Amino acid sequence: MATPVKVYGPAMSTAVSRVLACLLEKNVDFQLVPVNLAKGEHKKPDFRKIQPFGQVPAFEDEGISLFESRAICRYICEKYTDKGNKGLYGTNPVARASIDQWLEAEGQRFNPPSSVLVFQLAFAPRMKIKQDQVVIKQNEEKLSKVLGIYEKRLGETRFLAGDEFSLADLSHLPNTQYLVTTSGRGEMFTSKKNVGRWWNEISSRHSWKNVVDMQNNKGA
Repeated sequence: MATPVKVYGPAMSTAVSRVLACLLEKNVDFQLVPVNLAKGEHKKPDFRKIQPFGQVPAFEDEGISLFESRAICRYICEKYTDKGNKGLYGTNPVARASIDQWLEAEGQRFNPPSSVLVFQLAFAPRMKIKQDQVVIKQNEEKLSKVLGIYEKRLGETRFLAGDEFSLADLSHLPNTQYLVTTSGRGEMFTSKKNVGRWWNEISSRHSWKNVVDMQNNKGA
């Protein structure tokens, strides 16, 4: 029996949950290894051997170690091509290029403002940090522009990269989950016909529901 891959970090982390969703889509056995961020375990020398920047997630599979959630997801799809959702990262060069361009859009356009909003609206209150209303407003405006582009795209195709669910859609799940469910900004997504339809569909996938259950059961 193959040894399960290891994912280091809390399920509550958006980056960790991205990797967990990918593993579940691909039906790859994994072990989630707790890392207590509050105690600074991610900054200790032993952890930095597998994640030199001292962040989560870190990932290990048969003697190799990786970091950065999107790179980890690509690796999982490439190595475990024949497992689970076989089309998650495309089955031909054109499909993969479309997925990659929307993954880039997520990483460079969607993630920066949405991550700021997740911190300001979802995590700052828990950490008893004062919210910066100016920063919130600025990033709401930035995210709204991105979602306007998504609204048009999703009026043309069922999912971002085409008519099949892919890694491009999956990568949006973590931040959007927090913004829709815990930040009071869900209308940014649900008020848009196509974006709302898309969100309802991708967030209803069994893989993502399992990740949310892990977050709720295991906490941070």
